[in-house]
Amino acid sequence: MGQCGITSSKTVLVFLNLIFWAAAGILCYVGGYVFVTFDDYDHFFEDVYTLIPAVTIIAVGALLFIIGLIGCCATVRESYCGLTTFVVILLLVFLTEVAVVVLGYVYRAKVEHEVNVSIKKVYDEYNGTNSNSQSRAIDYIQRQLQCCGIHNYSDWQNTQWYKESKNNSVPISCCKNNVVSCTGSLTRHADLYQEGCEALVVKKMEEIMMYVIWTALTFATIQMLGMLCACVVLCRRSRDPAYELLITGGTYA
Repeated sequence: MGQCGITSSKTVLVFLNLIFWAAAGILCYVGGYVFVTFDDYDHFFEDVYTLIPAVTIIAVGALLFIIGLIGCCATVRESYCGLTTFVVILLLVFLTEVAVVVLGYVYRAKVEHEVNVSIKKVYDEYNGTNSNSQSRAIDYIQRQLQCCGIHNYSDWQNTQWYKESKNNSVPISCCKNNVVSCTGSLTRHADLYQEGCEALVVKKMEEIMMYVIWTALTFATIQMLGMLCACVVLCRRSRDPAYELLITGGTYA
């Protein structure tokens, strides 16, 4: 019965190590996705705090590759030292992922305030030229999120760009995709996106933080199972001298 249990634990542990390698790739992908998305929205954040969970899960992903290798070798050879190292590192990674979840929730709560503070400043610095980073950022999010202005298209009337242009229009990026002849004129507001960008930017960033949180939670749960199986193997070895001799090829004196 005991031998059956240890064999089952080893099988599950080897399978989990293969999952760890897959998890490493997924974690690195999620972290990279956060980096790329943040680069598109970085003008709307005074602080780079949203990158902290991303950096952490990329580091965890890289570490999981190493953990998977150690875990497979230690499980197959049933090395006490290797399995102990595996459990300790896995515990550290588990605690790190718990920290990512906590940080994700903390920073997710700050997103709305951060966007509210910075978005008006970015719109005020819009000048309509491609050389201006604020202009590129606003045109990008208005096309990408299909929005116009902070709360709606009428917000453009309060910007310096609108007052200087004096043509009673908003940027072309406010035009709906299916309207070919749109010039951004406020006299044809039906051609423009009706929803403001502030709420959509907040929603987008909160969704990204939730991706990070759920990814970390999922793999933290898998790692708990990995630690449990490794502990079963370790406990079996330490409590059963006969099993130890069987593994090492020794005999009783």
